[in-house]
Amino acid sequence: MNPLEVLAAEVPHLQHSFDPAYVIGSGSFGLTQYIFWMIICFLITLAVVIVAGKKLTLVPTSKFVNMVEYGYEFVRKDMGESAIGHGYQKHIPFLATLFFFILISNFVGLIPGCKTPTGTISVTWALALISFVYFNYWGIRAHGGWGYIKSIAPSGLPAPMVPVIWFFEFISMVLRLLTLAVRLYGNMFAGHMVLGIFALATSVFIQCAIATGNVAFGLPPVAWMLFLIAMYALEVLVAFLQAYVFTILSAVYISLATSEH
Repeated sequence: MNPLEVLAAEVPHLQHSFDPAYVIGSGSFGLTQYIFWMIICFLITLAVVIVAGKKLTLVPTSKFVNMVEYGYEFVRKDMGESAIGHGYQKHIPFLATLFFFILISNFVGLIPGCKTPTGTISVTWALALISFVYFNYWGIRAHGGWGYIKSIAPSGLPAPMVPVIWFFEFISMVLRLLTLAVRLYGNMFAGHMVLGIFALATSVFIQCAIATGNVAFGLPPVAWMLFLIAMYALEVLVAFLQAYVFTILSAVYISLATSEH
């Protein structure tokens, strides 16, 4: 039994395990595994907010409430106040919802047997679209429809340069939708794929070592297991960083849309 041949045969199955599969219904009308876990993560986020809100006290005594309150303060100060500035308070509920939902979705995906909703481009596209619509809506509210369109190009430019700069700034603004979606999806998908490959390789080589009695087959999995643990710890950090990056960029885009150029 050659473990490399077994591994090569199993890799396509690993690849297909990341494809959307219907857990309820079929192609015409159904629920994929990623949408199913998105709903689960939404319910978890809702439960966290409701439970933490009911247990808030002047002097917090619950570690769970302390953790949620710290996360909220982190969003309020480090994302809202620092990135948006004046008038940031009205945007905190939106930013906190984004941060906690993405964070919980990323962490749920690290649990064996679960799927991260942010591991599919459809969910990250939806999140990016929500952020895109939100900051443009507030930009229009701040400047008015025509005023917001004119504000896309910085003020003080020579008249002949305005159409050119406006065009490039408009393309840059539209690309924010793409970059928000692809950055989150790419990082989460790639990380889970790497974890899956090394977990599969470790499992295959150990099984072949047991089946053939060849000790040499059991040596590589020892190093891979240590690497897998290190990668898992790194993915925990990446899960937090990607929630932070998505939220802080949304806050920056809100600031750019609502401020005077």
